[in-house]
Amino acid sequence: MPESGRTRVYLVDDHEIVRRGVRDMLTADPGLEIAGEAGTAADAITGIAAARPDVAILDVRLPDGSGIEVCREVRSRDESVRSARSRDESVRCLMLTSYADDEALLASVVAGASGYVLKGLTGGELVHAVHQVAAGDSLLDPADTRRVLDRLRDRSTDSARDERLGALSAQERTILGLIGEGLTNRAIGERLHLAEKTVKNYVSGLLGKLGMERRSQAAAYIARIRAAHDD
Repeated sequence: MPESGRTRVYLVDDHEIVRRGVRDMLTADPGLEIAGEAGTAADAITGIAAARPDVAILDVRLPDGSGIEVCREVRSRDESVRSARSRDESVRCLMLTSYADDEALLASVVAGASGYVLKGLTGGELVHAVHQVAAGDSLLDPADTRRVLDRLRDRSTDSARDERLGALSAQERTILGLIGEGLTNRAIGERLHLAEKTVKNYVSGLLGKLGMERRSQAAAYIARIRAAHDD
């Protein structure tokens, strides 16, 4: 709770009528006050930095960017100056959106948001959400957070796989693809007009770069990459 006893809230939404409605709901609570408002990402970043509210309610979709980008910028600035403060004065970000979107939820988690709520909630639920976020609680459902973080880890794994794939030469990648099709060294040689021994050398080289010992591992590896791309 801030020293004034009231939680200062900054509103960001590109629709004035929405901001007015949210403002009216929040100011009906004596424990909340409006520190400022903006309709664009650019104005929000500047305004939040100047107002230093306790909570920023951010619309996910803005005409010049997104509330997620605003959240990322605000949280990044907080991290850079936090060590100089005697207490935690971080701006808590509450994402407000009309759509349940896993991609936006994932991006919000990564950006450091404290909550992600839909515009269909009631005024009382929004006020309660603001108080919870201001108190340092997270409104991100544990199951949802776990799901999106699992997806993030999967993406990191895919990135590592892509890095290994990038270490291969063009010819090695071609041969890896043919291994994935189930071709033998002799069949690959016939397809590429190479001697079987040459193909064998290429296979040994690409297995080494991929950190593998058997061609069956390489076949499974390329199959997983193809399946991921198909998804």
